Amino acid sequence: MKTEKCNFNFRHKVGDQNLVIAIAQDYKTSEVLMVAYMNEEALKKTIETKKAHYWSTSRQKLWLKGESSGNFQHVEEIRVDCDEDAVLIKVSQKGGACHEGYESCFFRKVIDDELEIVGNKVFNPDEVYDKS
Repeated sequence: MKTEKCNFNFRHKVGDQNLVIAIAQDYKTSEVLMVAYMNEEALKKTIETKKAHYWSTSRQKLWLKGESSGNFQHVEEIRVDCDEDAVLIKVSQKGGACHEGYESCFFRKVIDDELEIVGNKVFNPDEVYDKS
C-alpha cells in the first residue's frame, strides 16, 4: 500500500478563516449526515480525539459535535479528496446529526418546487438545546 504526506488545502475562505469542507457520513449506512467546515484546529482535534470537531461559521468558533446535544460523532475513518480541500468523515453517530432533531441534515426532498420531509426525527431540539 502506497502512502504519501497529507497537505490539507484550507482554501475556502469564510470571514478570516481558511477552511476545508467536511462531509459527515454514517459509517455503516453511507447516509450523508451533514456538511460543515473545519479549520486546521478542528481537523487536528478530530484526528487526535476521534470525535468530530468543526468550525462554526455563524458563531465564529470551534465546536465539538454533540457538545450541547450529547449527539457525538465518533470518527471511524477520514478520507480526503484529490485537491485536499474537502474531507469525508465516516462516523458512528450517536442520536441525530441535525440540530432540528433529524438523523440527517438532509431530511427534506425537493419535489418540483416544494419540500417533502422524508427523514426520521429522533429527538426534540426544544428538550435538548438551551435557548438562552
